[in-house]
Amino acid sequence: MSDERLEDGWRVDERCTNCDVARQLAPGLIGEVDGRSVVLRQPRGQNEIRQLHAAAHACPTRSIRPPAGRLDAALDPFPMALDDTVYLCGHNSTHTAGANSYLLRRPDGTAMMVDTPRWSTSLAARYEALGPVTDVLLTHRDHAAHGRRYADRLGARLWLHEGDLDAAPDADHVLRGTDPTEIAEGVLALPFPGHTRGSVLFLADERYCFSGDSFYWSRTTADIEVADSVTWYSISELAASLARTADRLRFEWLLPGHGDRQRLPTDDMAERLRRLTARTRELRPRPVDFTAIRW
Repeated sequence: MSDERLEDGWRVDERCTNCDVARQLAPGLIGEVDGRSVVLRQPRGQNEIRQLHAAAHACPTRSIRPPAGRLDAALDPFPMALDDTVYLCGHNSTHTAGANSYLLRRPDGTAMMVDTPRWSTSLAARYEALGPVTDVLLTHRDHAAHGRRYADRLGARLWLHEGDLDAAPDADHVLRGTDPTEIAEGVLALPFPGHTRGSVLFLADERYCFSGDSFYWSRTTADIEVADSVTWYSISELAASLARTADRLRFEWLLPGHGDRQRLPTDDMAERLRRLTARTRELRPRPVDFTAIRW
């Protein structure tokens, strides 16, 4: 079903890399079968059609194909408002492992980009239209590919931690050590070594946590999880990062690079992080295995 052309129907073609992006945006319509995304059923009504268009425009390999075969740019929903402060950028890039990226609006009318979508001048113009972008915040090396181009086009400062600096050696601001750094009023960078040596969390307004690949919301477990099967640096360091910071992480929105987004009351998130810290402490190093991630 996944790569057969359905008459007048949506489909997923053979380029799918099983990145999970489409399943986040069109749950129940697109699912995972045999290690890749498939269309589970055709849409019913305009809301489900909009969900599939969002999935198609976010898919990094453009594998989600509409009945007409070509995507209609007029139906591109990105950047997509998640609330009155944060936008999901969409247009995920194969050069950032298909990661999600976000635009964080600030009270003074400016914005910050957290990780980046694929690069294009037309996409950059969309973000400029929402207001000046002052900073591009990179959570870690895997998501650094387009950072410099967006920063230069937007006139923004590029941030990255020293542990991953070889991925963007021309960063304008280099985070160092493990102490928090104030990026701007209400916005903190918290170094979080584990997934990579230079992984960073960005916290905004004690409401939003941009977690990169340090932890994410799993639909499978209905909880916050770490991707211990895809930890490039050290699972023990990731456990130490959680132990060092979990008690001071206050947020409602969990906004990861990979895995689902979730909004819960602050106290609920805090309790889940405490339990995650305890679980992660018991984990041991294992070979990298993308197929073991519990999306």
